[in-house]
Amino acid sequence: MPRVLAVALGLAAILCFASFQNPPKVPGQQPSGPIRVEVLEVNVLVTVLDKQGRFVTDLTKDRFSIEEDKVPQEITKFAKETSLPLTVALMIDTSGSVRMKLDFEKRAASWFLNQIIQPDDQAMLVEFDTGATLLHDFTNRPSALVDELKGLRAGGGTALFDALYRVANEKMIGVSPRRVIVIVSDGDDLHSKRTLEEAIEQVQRSEAAIYAIGTSKFGASSEPGGEKILKTLTEQTGGTLFLPYSEQQFEDAFAKINEELRSQYSLTYVPVNRQMDQTFRQIRVKIKDDKGLTIRYKKGYFAPRRG
Repeated sequence: MPRVLAVALGLAAILCFASFQNPPKVPGQQPSGPIRVEVLEVNVLVTVLDKQGRFVTDLTKDRFSIEEDKVPQEITKFAKETSLPLTVALMIDTSGSVRMKLDFEKRAASWFLNQIIQPDDQAMLVEFDTGATLLHDFTNRPSALVDELKGLRAGGGTALFDALYRVANEKMIGVSPRRVIVIVSDGDDLHSKRTLEEAIEQVQRSEAAIYAIGTSKFGASSEPGGEKILKTLTEQTGGTLFLPYSEQQFEDAFAKINEELRSQYSLTYVPVNRQMDQTFRQIRVKIKDDKGLTIRYKKGYFAPRRG
């Protein structure tokens, strides 16, 4: 590669990284007053399924109970998620290992964005290979994101953990209570400086849930290690892993993510432990008379630091 072109590409990558910014503030948001009272509220998104794998959406607040580090907590707010704003970070793997299926992934992702984004929601688009590029910042216009998807090209290695760490740290902290990262990847990571554990911790600190669509089952990759990585990411953050075998199943995976995000419960509590000490707190959610119901939620969170 000519030296001038290499320098130009390097500068372009730096500019793309520098463009990571926080989403715009909600219109009408009032500035904080001179007196600041710090109250830690923990929000837990819960998915409930019956024995047939269908979403259960008619439960009431009294059916739920929640514990933090084995200590019962009082649920102070309860809502069904169909009415609450959603913040989505869509991360598309454009490394060489997914080249065979990238065109179809772009079409399916376009459908997903058009279906899920409502006027009060925000979504952003990131592509990653050995680096991460913010293609479009938060917007409620899915057409703007779809236009960016059309230009994606595959090539290079994969640095999933680095990209995920950056998105969680720079984009997902302090946004709406419903924070979701959707990853389309084979899960392989050969070039990250960050570890899997560091990426998970940062996602947990951002209080986002990860949903992943693995691409290894239909020819993009043959390495089983990537599936294990994606499974760990989703289980630790309260999301779900999909491993489609065909193009139709790939479309179905996006449809199921869309349905799940509109079928969840939001539980909020003020912890009995008021210490803001940055420690990890384990969460356990139970349903009274569950009758074989399956529940999914994040495993815990990191308490913030005071100030």
